[in-house]
Amino acid sequence: MYDLLKGLRVVEGSAFVAGPTCGLYLAQLGAEVIRFDNIGGGPDFNRWPLSRGGDSFYWEGLNKSKKSIAIDLSRPEGRRLAQELATAPGEHGGAFVTNFPVEGFLSYEALSALRPDLVCVRVMGWADGRPGVDYTINAAVGVPLFTGHADDPRPVNHILPAWDLLTGGYAAFSLVSALMARSRDGKGREVRLPLSDIAAASLA
Repeated sequence: MYDLLKGLRVVEGSAFVAGPTCGLYLAQLGAEVIRFDNIGGGPDFNRWPLSRGGDSFYWEGLNKSKKSIAIDLSRPEGRRLAQELATAPGEHGGAFVTNFPVEGFLSYEALSALRPDLVCVRVMGWADGRPGVDYTINAAVGVPLFTGHADDPRPVNHILPAWDLLTGGYAAFSLVSALMARSRDGKGREVRLPLSDIAAASLA
């Protein structure tokens, strides 16, 4: 672990692989990463593989080195708290990583109204806002058709979540780049990263 990003505060509201991977990389480089989840855990909190005690190795692995807070996002007060956390004041704050939908209480429009210089990196499935995950993007770009055993015509989805991992790394790079731009011009911005675009560009 390095302390190259020491002093930077990043708020993460995300689930599954790409968004949490981005936060993990930033934390491993010294940023203070504060993750929020719904009370009771997010949609990936109990994802396989599990320990004998029922804890998710997957979730623990992606969220080590982060701070965590549980919020009741079903209530207006909880949603407002998430907004305030993402847009908290301070020179080294105003950095938000998410894969929540483009619209809604965590939209860039809603958040930038609270902090105009907010930098937000939003991981998406498809560029038009439709949901997508690594294995559905894999199918769409044809990866299952060229993996598997040569003597078996059935398609096999690759076990490595390549687009999630590449997008997580690209998201961390994009966040730091946008923060550098903010240091020059004082402007906030949203960077949208669809898994589908990363997959298409990588295969090209």
